[in-house]
Amino acid sequence: MGGPYAPKDALLGGRPTVSFDVPICAVFLALFIAGAASHMTLFRCYLARGHKFIPSAITFGCMSRIIANIIRISWACRVTNIRIAIAAQIFVAAGVLLMFILNLIFAQRMVRAVYPKVGCLVVVNIIAVITTVVQSMYTLNKNTQRIDRDIQLYCLTYFAIISFLPLPLVLLVVLSPNRKRIEQFGSGSWIAKVLLVILVGSLLCLGASFRAGTKPCFYIFDFGIDILVVAIFLFGRIDQLFWVPNGSSKVCHYRGLEDNEKASQSAQNRQGEGGHDLESRSSSLSRDLVEEAN
Repeated sequence: MGGPYAPKDALLGGRPTVSFDVPICAVFLALFIAGAASHMTLFRCYLARGHKFIPSAITFGCMSRIIANIIRISWACRVTNIRIAIAAQIFVAAGVLLMFILNLIFAQRMVRAVYPKVGCLVVVNIIAVITTVVQSMYTLNKNTQRIDRDIQLYCLTYFAIISFLPLPLVLLVVLSPNRKRIEQFGSGSWIAKVLLVILVGSLLCLGASFRAGTKPCFYIFDFGIDILVVAIFLFGRIDQLFWVPNGSSKVCHYRGLEDNEKASQSAQNRQGEGGHDLESRSSSLSRDLVEEAN
């Protein structure tokens, strides 16, 4: 296997140029850095208070978009470097996957609140995307390139379906006859949860379904939608809306787990207070005995 060879198919976003792509990538780079820093700061602050919400840390995964923009800027400066082009295509294709998974997790938590026994299994095809992108640029065999292209189209279609899945799941929750017996989790109203999942799902589905060759559409529907979703997750306070008690995935329900955690914390507090009360009582008893002896 020789190569790498320049791809003959149209590349996602086209070949970058210094005059057009570098300023736009620099703006998105700053926005994604701010988003990653904000989500990680929020995660660490609440983790210090005993409020663990892993999706906030996962949203720090917009670091993959930071790398994608850095590599795309590098590619614009060295447009003939095929290895940089390969890396750019991989990070562009893989970056949004975390958003798909997060929104699907939020929809799954809402479904579990109505149907506690329903679980979630997400199989991702990112390895197939990376393999076919790399292999297609290291071979001139027409049949191999055709197979790689078919696999890439399948994976992109799969990602589009994954991005769409939260919408029917939320519709299932809204129309469920069991919605009056919903297990509450997190804070905020169910309307806020439904609206956030539907809004993010619609944006991600739009971006996954619309992959254009022109550069303005590429930046709007790829990086633009991603940074908008990161901002929605941040200001929509997903760490409050979709927080579930620790251990809920093992028992497949939310009932009583939060109360148990609060009761455990209260018991520890009472134990500490009880120690102080015991000391104060013993000291008052000693004073009484001294007064009686006098």
